[in-house]
Amino acid sequence: MKENIKKISAVLLVISCALLLITNSSSSKNVDEGTATPIKAESKEESPILIERYSEKETKDVRHKLDLLLKRINKRHDFHGAILVAKGGKIVYQNEIGYADFKNKILLNKKSVFQLASVSKQFTAAAIMLLSERNKIKLTDTVNAYFPGFPYEGVTIENLLNHTAGLPKYFWVAEHKWQQNKAPTNTEMMALLESSNVQRFYKPGRKFDYSNTNYIVLASIVEKVSGTSFSSFLKSNIFEPLQMKQSYVYSFENDSIKENQLVGYRLYRGWRHLKIRSTVNDAIVGDKNVYTTTEDLFKWTLGLNTEKLLTKKSLDLMYAKGETVYGREVPYGFGFRINSNGQKSIYHHGKWNGFSTGLTRYLEDDLVVIVLEHTSYNAIKSLNKEIKKIVTENFGI
Repeated sequence: MKENIKKISAVLLVISCALLLITNSSSSKNVDEGTATPIKAESKEESPILIERYSEKETKDVRHKLDLLLKRINKRHDFHGAILVAKGGKIVYQNEIGYADFKNKILLNKKSVFQLASVSKQFTAAAIMLLSERNKIKLTDTVNAYFPGFPYEGVTIENLLNHTAGLPKYFWVAEHKWQQNKAPTNTEMMALLESSNVQRFYKPGRKFDYSNTNYIVLASIVEKVSGTSFSSFLKSNIFEPLQMKQSYVYSFENDSIKENQLVGYRLYRGWRHLKIRSTVNDAIVGDKNVYTTTEDLFKWTLGLNTEKLLTKKSLDLMYAKGETVYGREVPYGFGFRINSNGQKSIYHHGKWNGFSTGLTRYLEDDLVVIVLEHTSYNAIKSLNKEIKKIVTENFGI
């Protein structure tokens, strides 16, 4: 009997050890999987960006007025684009008018993807702030810390962000110094800036001068520090966390055309729409070349301003006016223009290869106006004002 008990005890001991080994192995596996998936990304997945809309009854009058406005500017001013208006974080109006493809008579729709032109700069600035929050960079770092051969010494990341760097225009450098048939990438442009001996306009910090060059250098820093392409960094760290499923970075000659991706047009002889061809400057990213829809751009605005992406401290820096070394304010934060006079707003407009774009937040009215267009429309600023006036007069919530 005692021998049987001993045998049973031995068997139970073996089974217990086996179960313990399996449990430890399983726990170890789960720890490894948890390490591979960032905690921050998981939390974002649990709290998606919810798009809320006012009811048709609440927006009846304002929709009627804005529909009439769209029809008028389409007919009189050749506007072919999309508009989204939101108040208090909820969509008041969203619509599009005109053609996506003139040859095949394909109309624009909610999935039509527009090039943002210079509105892209705020994504570059956000990428930099993400790296700053993760202690990968400091805003006081100079470009030379990442690109030792950069010929313009003393330029800080902050100088680049608020356009006080004094760098030469890369458009001119590409058009006059680039010798290859294929358009240069950011890496090639950084090398060209180093070898071209083009003088800068002024020493860093002395004054404000809006510069596309600043933002291609910033995108290059993002690539250098992250060890991945600018496109991949934005996809993993901004577009995916904010569920911006129709958004991406596109580089001419390096990336394939995607579904619903629009091209820019110009009007020829008052009636014919001609596609605008890409140029030597179109493979560069960071200053332009983010593509998105009106709804995805609204998700971006919501996510950014509800601190789903960056901390309030980082946002405050992005939305604060810069300063020169002489203490003079400049009307630009990090990727955003700042208007503190009259109707206070944080905004940016863009214009490139037929695309005319605008993203404006009217702070006192808690109003967001998004305008995306692709046939060289020239009145984004006045259109914004007209949209705001209509909403203010016809939407009382």
